Amino acid sequence: MESLTRTMPFVSRSITAENPDGAKGKGGRASSELGPSRKGAPCLKNIASGASVNLADISGPGCITHLWFTVNSKTDSAHHFVLRDLLLRFYWDDEATPSVECPLGDFFCNGFGATCAFSSFPVVVAPNRGLNCYWRMPFARHARIELVNQHENPIPDFFYQVDYVLYDDPLPADTVYFHAQWRRQAITEKQSDYVILDNVNGSGHYVGTYLALASLERGWWGEGEMKFYIDDDGEYPTICGTGTEDYFGGAWSFMDQDRKETFERNYTAPFIGYPYYSRHDPLEPSLYHNDDMNPERGMYRWHIPDPIVFRKNLRVTLQQIGSREGGNFERQDDISSVAYWYQCEPHTVFPPMVSADERRPR
Repeated sequence: MESLTRTMPFVSRSITAENPDGAKGKGGRASSELGPSRKGAPCLKNIASGASVNLADISGPGCITHLWFTVNSKTDSAHHFVLRDLLLRFYWDDEATPSVECPLGDFFCNGFGATCAFSSFPVVVAPNRGLNCYWRMPFARHARIELVNQHENPIPDFFYQVDYVLYDDPLPADTVYFHAQWRRQAITEKQSDYVILDNVNGSGHYVGTYLALASLERGWWGEGEMKFYIDDDGEYPTICGTGTEDYFGGAWSFMDQDRKETFERNYTAPFIGYPYYSRHDPLEPSLYHNDDMNPERGMYRWHIPDPIVFRKNLRVTLQQIGSREGGNFERQDDISSVAYWYQCEPHTVFPPMVSADERRPR
């Protein structure tokens, strides 16, 4: 709030479908049946299957300050997973490979192709599918945001706004760049920790985790510990947690009881949250089968007040350990995740993104 009492060393700009280059004095020009500048082009129309479109292409120095997207979660009764099928890719300073590569929904902590509303400090999902991001994304020379349609059908309508600033002066020499990477292991391996992030080289800080877990076994699924291997750690990490729900700010398995019935308790807060739980499929109602499915859980943690700092390299993993009456046990589940971090460029090239079919929720 204190910064609002001083002049700002930048100018404000915004990109939408009506002003795709963010030009000064050029917003809202398109005409409609209501006349000039009356919602003539509020969205991108009919993005073909297989097509890529630039949502933003900006010359710097500058910083993206806010993203807002919305789209229907399905295109017809047989094609439900738009939020997993659309890919986001962010490129900084004309780099050849993206610093962000992630399915649209998962980037905004809406995994499984489903939607849940929640409020946190850097990410807010408002009803209905109002996808907001406040991570600051600086760039010295150039920024490009690409949307890739890997859905089987065209996307009829895609609404978006990219808010950014252009600085009067060059970025400071110690500026680090925003990164985000999605991964999935459809069936984890027993006694082999799930890898959230690895092969990160350079200096920076880890700022967040989104986890989407579909249970494949009975019993409690969250005894596994988060591990942060920092700057050439060997067999053991520098930072190791006490359990999965503990890392996401919960305790005693996220459970509560009412009249002897045990149930999941969801919550959201500025830096931690467990906004999503479902064991019923909301996307495919049918006259021929019920809507039961593997329980799905989505949770986030933002390391904004407590960043994980690394100077040389970083690796982040999660154990797959559960518990039941007989004690703890090694288990297998279906896990997807997004890692969020800042680092000095250049970054190591990400693993190849799997196909839309391989990203399909269980």
